[in-house]
Amino acid sequence: MKFVAVTACPTGIAHTYMAAENIEKTAKELGHEIKVETQGAMGIENELTADDIANADVVIFAVDIMVEQLERFDGKPKIEVPVQQALKNPKGIFEKTPN
Repeated sequence: MKFVAVTACPTGIAHTYMAAENIEKTAKELGHEIKVETQGAMGIENELTADDIANADVVIFAVDIMVEQLERFDGKPKIEVPVQQALKNPKGIFEKTPN
């Protein structure tokens, strides 16, 4: 499957990037394609393009704050989890994938 993800925590520093790394690593281990955008202290980084989003089967939000430009993801199946899940149990996120 193809995923896009957004990670974001209130300070937007360590946990945001650690969550992104864990999600990317786990997706690849499970045989999925993924691109992860981070949002935080540095603003939006590795911004997902309209094509990235359009071609994704599912959007993952591993966030503890509001996602910027949320309307970009309208109409896509979503998995929403706290950042801590991406840190402690990233595989569990992919188990929530809608069929």
